[in-house]
Amino acid sequence: LGIMFDSFAPIIGACNIFALGFCLFLYVKGMYFPSTGDSGTSGYGFIFDYYWGAELYPRFWDLDVKKFANCRFSMSFWMLAGISFSYRSFTMHNKLDPGIVLSALSQFIYLVKFFVWEMGYMRSIDIIVDRAGFYETWGVLVWVPSVYTLHTRILVMSPSNYSWPVALLIFGVGLAGVLLNFWADSQRMYFREKNGKCKIWGKEPVFIKAQYKALNSETGKTETHESLLLASGWWGVARHFQYLFELTAAWSWGLLGVGTKNGLLPLFYAIFLTILLFDRAKRDEKKCLIKYGDYYKEYMKIVKWKIVPFIY
Repeated sequence: LGIMFDSFAPIIGACNIFALGFCLFLYVKGMYFPSTGDSGTSGYGFIFDYYWGAELYPRFWDLDVKKFANCRFSMSFWMLAGISFSYRSFTMHNKLDPGIVLSALSQFIYLVKFFVWEMGYMRSIDIIVDRAGFYETWGVLVWVPSVYTLHTRILVMSPSNYSWPVALLIFGVGLAGVLLNFWADSQRMYFREKNGKCKIWGKEPVFIKAQYKALNSETGKTETHESLLLASGWWGVARHFQYLFELTAAWSWGLLGVGTKNGLLPLFYAIFLTILLFDRAKRDEKKCLIKYGDYYKEYMKIVKWKIVPFIY
């Protein structure tokens, strides 16, 4: 059960070698054997195309490369790593460390939520905007297994030394972040499934009917579509308020890793995720402004804050 910790360096080394070669393979495939029309060179040369990718939705027969790499491999690795590291910590120190047990449990619950909400993730900017190149594919095959497990891995060698009450307090805050993040995501999904004909927090929802144009890949014609932009519930507090809940969970895992003597290194993932999500919010806003135009500007007037109410 502890093999993922015992063989961590060789596993990551093998993933790195595979990922570098696989990204090159995806570049060749996207240039010469694409699965979809959104493929080919960016016009900035081989290095950029290798980094950014040459195809948006690469497939091998019925296998969706992005779904397999981003979800099946990286998220499953992260989930199993918590179990393996907790077991190895117990066998090394002959006792349960509250820090690693509760950190692993919180991350496990978060990842169960991820798989339940997987269809929502498939609509995220990672999937619909970022091509399958080094930036994304190497990231999910190497960076995610290495960095997203760092705080838990540190706890194997250096237990938190937290008491159960202190660890449970931090765990509770993180768990609240996980559950609220799921609530926000499911709230928007429910609203979309009901096509706006529902109640949000017991009230009729505020939303904007936004029209946008998109190219039909089968007919080659530009068609007009409509989306509903929810401005009620959690989505009326801030336009990307769900990121704040996700960061709450991430910082709780980092704090459980810090313990009483582990320094700031266990916070690396939380710091990285903070930068990533704030940047993702900016990129998402830019995409929405291009897609929806004045409709999204109207939405921004209703929901004034981007992530943190009254601050940002």
